[in-house]
Amino acid sequence: MTAVSVNETKTQKKLKPRFVDNIAKKMVFKLLENIAVGHLIVEDNGVTYNFGQPKDQTDLVAHIHVEHPSIYRDVLFNGTVGSGEGYMLGSWRSPDLVKVIRLMVLNMSMLKAMDSKWNWIKQSLARLMHAFNHNSRTGSRKNIAAHYDLGNDFFQLFLDHSMMYSAAIFPSAAASLEEASENKLKHICERLQLGPTDHLLEIGTGWGGMAIYAAKHYGCRVTTTTISREQHDHALAWVRQEGLEERVTVLLKDYRELTGVYDKLVSIEMIEAVGHQYYQTYFRRCAALLKQDGLMLIQSITIPDQRYEQSRNTVDFIQRYIFPGGALPSIEVIARHVSSDTDMQIVGLEDITHHYAKTLAEWKQRFQLRLDEVRQCGFDDIFIRMWDFYLSYCEGGFAERVIGTSQFLFAKPRCHQLPVSTHLGVRG
Repeated sequence: MTAVSVNETKTQKKLKPRFVDNIAKKMVFKLLENIAVGHLIVEDNGVTYNFGQPKDQTDLVAHIHVEHPSIYRDVLFNGTVGSGEGYMLGSWRSPDLVKVIRLMVLNMSMLKAMDSKWNWIKQSLARLMHAFNHNSRTGSRKNIAAHYDLGNDFFQLFLDHSMMYSAAIFPSAAASLEEASENKLKHICERLQLGPTDHLLEIGTGWGGMAIYAAKHYGCRVTTTTISREQHDHALAWVRQEGLEERVTVLLKDYRELTGVYDKLVSIEMIEAVGHQYYQTYFRRCAALLKQDGLMLIQSITIPDQRYEQSRNTVDFIQRYIFPGGALPSIEVIARHVSSDTDMQIVGLEDITHHYAKTLAEWKQRFQLRLDEVRQCGFDDIFIRMWDFYLSYCEGGFAERVIGTSQFLFAKPRCHQLPVSTHLGVRG
């Protein structure tokens, strides 16, 4: 069983390159000659090629081993998406994939050329296909199911016991993932100043970790909603197991279907599934669901403001294979919609990007230690390599800050609760 549509037509043994592969290789190497930061070593059929800074002048040295010559065509005609597809099919490998990703994103002008020079036809087709993944009520359910309904057993293999599938906040360099996830939940609850008299609305249940933590540790009532059947059923069972049925209500509803008013609102890395054209709808609905003295906290993965327009007009590996319908806002876009579409004000903004790189490294290590169990869940080696690329792609992106993560705190007009400053933990 696999969730991808790439056909494994390439053999893993060395093959004599075709004429077109040799031409593609020369053109890709021409692009790699533009590497200005770091050092890249490419090993192909017994020959070693070096690109970038001298090895003794950089701490970032990345290695690529070419296993099939068609990877050059994949990269030339499909850019970074093609490189990911080639990795999935075993056309290339690396002893440290995160270093390869970091080196590539540090050479952004070269990467842009790789993604635009020859692959405009495929990118145009990808944008057309991605347009069908828009996040209407029906489309959102389909897009969410494509990722989260891979099965609860699968996600339990690499997430911590809280089942938080979002950036943790590490209180110290030696903290475990479990400690970091709990620290994140505590930080959110304290920023929202939750108490026993509060009714908290959560948009995006996940597997129930946030709702259960808030109810158990702060005594508040929680209504939480998801559009994933797998997550809904898991969260409902967990609430019952904890004996919290009187405090926690789990809904299977789209955020656009919610009614009522709440004291506080939280949404942890759900906005990435909203879609560019629905930001106005999302923020207006959130504001309408909050009392006039309410507080709202969202945690969001973001794209730098300078790259937002480019990002919304391209389809990357994550959108193609991991999160159909996914879209990253920028900090400016969030601030603009809150300002123009709601009566809320931003009263707090905290950057936790460096914590996400460490979170992803923890997930990947856990994932790789349990590959036999991943296969027992019904997933093949293409799926495993796809997830290896996905986790490494994200870790490298956060490590070099080409993507970020922030927590935004918003207040309604009559909210007089001052934001609480709390210690976020160490850097790195």
